[in-house]
Amino acid sequence: MSIQVVYAIVKAGGRQEKVSVGDVVVVDKLAGEVGDEVTLAPVMLVDGDKVTAGADVAQSSVTAEIVGDEKGPKINILKFKNKTGFRKRQGHRAQLTAVKVTAIK
Repeated sequence: MSIQVVYAIVKAGGRQEKVSVGDVVVVDKLAGEVGDEVTLAPVMLVDGDKVTAGADVAQSSVTAEIVGDEKGPKINILKFKNKTGFRKRQGHRAQLTAVKVTAIK
């Protein structure tokens, strides 16, 4: 008994993510409203035992639906120079978007 596993490696926001249909993935901020469909660029596609990579991937596509906007964890940036009294504190939270994969073709 073997189960057909279909998943794709997509490039989203400068990183590569392994996704399959129904997965919710958090990527860098995407333009669009909640409920809009976006297309993610596939890098590699695995359909059961068959692996597709390289130029053959251009024919396939991964579509996803925007679920919502999120913020990443707070990153504290502290600068300190000894003996001068210089201290600087800065914080940053990345703007992220959660997407749900709806189809891999």
